[in-house]
Amino acid sequence: MDHLAEKYLHPRKIPSTACSGCGLGQVHKKVLLAIEESGLGLDDVVWGTGIGCAGRQTFHTWRGDNFAGTHGRVYALATGLRVALPPEKKIVLTVGDGDAFGIGLLHLLHCARRNLGITVVVADNFGYQSTGGQFGYTTPPGMVTDSSPYGNREPGWFSEGSDIFAILKDAGATFLARHSSFDGEEAVKSLVLALANPGFSLVHIIYPCVTHFGAVSLKTRDREEIYRWFAGIFAEGEHPGPHFQSGIYHDARGKRPEFASALREWTKEFGREAGRA
Repeated sequence: MDHLAEKYLHPRKIPSTACSGCGLGQVHKKVLLAIEESGLGLDDVVWGTGIGCAGRQTFHTWRGDNFAGTHGRVYALATGLRVALPPEKKIVLTVGDGDAFGIGLLHLLHCARRNLGITVVVADNFGYQSTGGQFGYTTPPGMVTDSSPYGNREPGWFSEGSDIFAILKDAGATFLARHSSFDGEEAVKSLVLALANPGFSLVHIIYPCVTHFGAVSLKTRDREEIYRWFAGIFAEGEHPGPHFQSGIYHDARGKRPEFASALREWTKEFGREAGRA
């Protein structure tokens, strides 16, 4: 058993309940490496999960405190916990592309607006793979899926030069980074910085789905071919798909007050003023 898994995870969820060849394990391993490199233990982190592949694979996997939220609502729960818990306690959320950029987007934007002290890890497999492989908000244009048999014709958050990160930055996020699940130490470094940020951090990690996206959209179940396609979207040069830049997109750590801490200070000041009245 991997020493990180033995240290941090429930044995019954090891190695994984994900499909064979799924990249989610790579994503979660990077989160554990970042927690380890940050010197954090089980008592230092509260781990929240959304739904879909990303939520199902991580719910009740962390041996410390954890919670789950329904369709896009994990951010509302995290907001309450952030206000209630001491500032040194880290709140990590692992969510999918639907939870982050679809049904949960409005809640996510409010967390960025407040500069809420949480770290959101978006595990993106380009669609609703856990419910059969329907197209979603990040599915590349033209891709065939179970719900777009003639190719996806909806513009997404990464089509036509758009990027959801621009919206999150304008909303007030103080740390944004993007990586492939194949990235090594660079992805872990971004996650370490995200955890250290007192305010709102989001790390977007794109990973391969073999069962649906590979089989239907890429028309192959050959893992090497699927992995090569996903690695190619971060590579230089021509590629039959979207293209992304790996690394830190926006770093404004410490530039804005964290919401819960500012609220505590205001409450103390309010109490002092009330006592003098």
